[in-house]
Amino acid sequence: MSFKPKLLAAAALLTLTGTAWADDTVANITVTDPYARSSMASSATGAAFMTLKNDTDQDDRLVAVTSDVAERVELHTHVEDANGVMKMREVEGGFEVAAGDTHALKRGGDHVMFLGLKQPLSDGDIIPLTLTFEKAGDVVIEVPVDLQRKPAGGGMSHSKSD
Repeated sequence: MSFKPKLLAAAALLTLTGTAWADDTVANITVTDPYARSSMASSATGAAFMTLKNDTDQDDRLVAVTSDVAERVELHTHVEDANGVMKMREVEGGFEVAAGDTHALKRGGDHVMFLGLKQPLSDGDIIPLTLTFEKAGDVVIEVPVDLQRKPAGGGMSHSKSD
């Protein structure tokens, strides 16, 4: 092989590498401290919590979440009704994660809701979860079940009565 084809091949490789690197920096979401739980061992519902960090200079949005652990998996939050009662509601538009910022999914606030658990959540189990972002695309994580963790600052129960 002569020098010119080698040079063209190297230039093409560098161009492709640069493009892949640029795409990765646009789609960089960091997930920290994920954990899941249910309110009781026999509960048909559960929830997952974590902190999302957008390591880019562009706003992004968590728009969906999927897992095989439940019949339905939804993005939820707590809202106060006219009587001052907090109720859980599905969030249709997802959660914004501003550029360079974090968004906490925590007990008593925004969270991932598991409806119709296919089997009870046991302490130490690992739940595969796919987070779908508008710009970052799919982020696949493993979420440990932690039934011992206490709420930080008075979280709410995820029982059917909420």
